[in-house]
Amino acid sequence: MSHDKHLRVDFSPFKMPPRTEPSPEDEARFHRQMEHNNCAFDKVEILPNNIGYVKFNGFMDASFCGPTVVAAMGFVAHTDAIIFDLRQNGGGQPAMVTLIASYLFDKPTHLIDIYNRKDDTTTQNWTLSYLPGPRLTKQPVFVLTSKRTFSGAEEFAFDLKNQKRAMIVGETTGGGAHPVSGHRVADYFMVGVPFAKSLDPMTKTNWEGTGVEPDVKVPAADALATAEKLAAEKIQAKKASK
Repeated sequence: MSHDKHLRVDFSPFKMPPRTEPSPEDEARFHRQMEHNNCAFDKVEILPNNIGYVKFNGFMDASFCGPTVVAAMGFVAHTDAIIFDLRQNGGGQPAMVTLIASYLFDKPTHLIDIYNRKDDTTTQNWTLSYLPGPRLTKQPVFVLTSKRTFSGAEEFAFDLKNQKRAMIVGETTGGGAHPVSGHRVADYFMVGVPFAKSLDPMTKTNWEGTGVEPDVKVPAADALATAEKLAAEKIQAKKASK
């Protein structure tokens, strides 16, 4: 039996039509839904001590939700530290992971490799050379995690931790590192089958089955307060050194 956490069987109480490419109407409906949900961005604010706080619960379609990212990152661009809250983030599109992470680096950075088993190919994901708005490369970064943090959200934490660009605060994440595709196998059943795996460019490891271990392990409910305290200490230390 597979222990892959992306492998799943979905049941529908209604007969599912054969899988086809989405129609323009389907795409328009999906875009309206993303707009209604603000592309999964739940809260962007400035906390005491000029700490930026960005909470989003999914990595949505970057081609559509890019302007939301630009607005969010621009809002916290002049803070002294940034907290990304991924405690309820179940993942999403790798391109969105790359887009948001790119704001945090000042030079091209090799984030992750995606190995596609069927094609026997490896795709390198690097930070983007061009971004709308300012980069946020000077601020210390904190990423909040929980056991519900999964898939693409785990990659975000994994990438930033491995690049020593962020401190991870909270709980060990869910442990799903293999991209998945859906396959209709009967009128009422669909199977999600992993077709690739994410790999650290240097170690060739990932977080499948183990999750991403936090740097500071605390219950998810305490992660924000803990990160705020750590951020304030870093800000004060930087001011004292000037």
